[in-house]
Amino acid sequence: MTLFSLFLSKEVREMNFSPDLGSPITNTRLRNTGHVADVSGMCAVCTADCIGPCEIGLSAVRGSEAILPFSADTNQFASEKRYPLDFSHFNINGRVFGAIGRPSDPYEASYPNADISSSFGAVQSVPVKAPFILPAMAKLAWKEYFAGAAISGVPVVIGEDVIAKDNGLVVSGHRVIKAPLIDEMVSIFRRYQNGFGDIMLQANFDDEYHGVLEYAIERLGVKSVELKFGQAAKGIQGMGRVPKIEDALRFKALGYIILPDPTNPTVAEAYSKGVGPVFEKIGKLPMWTPENLIQRVAVLRKLGAERICFKTGPFDPRDIATILGIASETGIDLVTLDGAGGGTGHSPAKMMNEWGMPTVTLEAIIYRILRGFEQAGKPLPPIAIAGGFATEDQVYKGLALGAPYVRMVAIGRAAMAAATVGRQVGEALRNGSVPKEYARFGSTVEAIFADFRLLKAEYGDETMHIPTGALGLYSYLNRVSVGLKQFMALNRKFALRYIDREDIVPLTEIAARATGLATYDELLNTPPKDGTNEGSY
Repeated sequence: MTLFSLFLSKEVREMNFSPDLGSPITNTRLRNTGHVADVSGMCAVCTADCIGPCEIGLSAVRGSEAILPFSADTNQFASEKRYPLDFSHFNINGRVFGAIGRPSDPYEASYPNADISSSFGAVQSVPVKAPFILPAMAKLAWKEYFAGAAISGVPVVIGEDVIAKDNGLVVSGHRVIKAPLIDEMVSIFRRYQNGFGDIMLQANFDDEYHGVLEYAIERLGVKSVELKFGQAAKGIQGMGRVPKIEDALRFKALGYIILPDPTNPTVAEAYSKGVGPVFEKIGKLPMWTPENLIQRVAVLRKLGAERICFKTGPFDPRDIATILGIASETGIDLVTLDGAGGGTGHSPAKMMNEWGMPTVTLEAIIYRILRGFEQAGKPLPPIAIAGGFATEDQVYKGLALGAPYVRMVAIGRAAMAAATVGRQVGEALRNGSVPKEYARFGSTVEAIFADFRLLKAEYGDETMHIPTGALGLYSYLNRVSVGLKQFMALNRKFALRYIDREDIVPLTEIAARATGLATYDELLNTPPKDGTNEGSY
């Protein structure tokens, strides 16, 4: 049975998965949420006296602007679609007998001794403290995000199109020769780096046009870079309104697509009169081919990049197979694949909801592709999976479903949320106000942030200079790390390499068929393959 045919089963036929036409993502709402026409997402009754607080109404007054999320520069978003298959369809397995990776001794085989350390990079690798990567960001609490990754000992990615936000940018022709904002982002990570992880610079097609990676490698000594397939949070071009003609002219001069053309005298005159369309900056769709990708990887290595990575979304499975094939051929250090449902919010709202494979489906596809590579004797690129991961149970399921090929989990929105909360709490304390939600813990940074003492043991007096947002991110990742170790101990596996697909069990028929995992009934009649239990009696 194909993946497509699974969605014809009775358990999914009777559900509607798409959200209605009222959402905080677009700052809209339905007038009557209790009575919705599933087929359209509109109110079942649309009255003649309604001012239209829904997406239809917003479109009526704002036109194509209504496609985009609300205030994307100060918010982050993800899909609201209720997918018919996600990680809630699986439970984590557990064992009683034996131990793998530690002696079968109750003092040794204890969850704090589970080893979640790993490495980043296929050849010139760097150690990482946990199997996490913080994916591309360049907005919101970005300083805390990069600093938090450094003190947590995990790799982090600077997002695409940073130069468009850089007021100090200097170019010669269209090539970057000075980018202070990228320099600051790299410097923040390096200030707190303690021998683990690395900071990576991502490049979209416009960044490639501007020579951003060349600048970062040659001028800033960046050793890890990432080529992105697609733009924005997912697969389409990055896009945004440009209110001022001065900015539109600047972007046009840099080589961005600007519509309408601000250099056209007729357009400029219309702008001065307040008529005509608003300027829009549109990123270029990447026009990679396998041949020029292979060539580009070779050039980046020659320039001095020690770790070259790919980032892609849930495109057509044949495209995914091609990308993984190129990664195999060129020795790519990490391929991060992002499932539908994640993202941060620079894609059109409907694209976040209605495009691409959900993360579980994407991982099932990746597993099949890489198993084929392995059987054919091809090199296997390291894989990170992204797409809505936030807690330790989801992380464990993501590692298990893709085992042994998925080695890392990308945590984006949740990590940024932790950084933002830490920053907000710190600002409140500096202003003499203790947030009521945390007053029970104390009134100082040291008292409220329980993991402050852990960092103090490592950084000493420098701990006082670590931003509270970074401390918030560190504390959050510590929670996920401890929870991950507990699930590993539950399965008597004390190193990441021992996690496998039998560590999760599908609860629904659709989950079992889509992934090929054994159900509880099937496990009963399956001989143990890892020695962690004694079999049936």
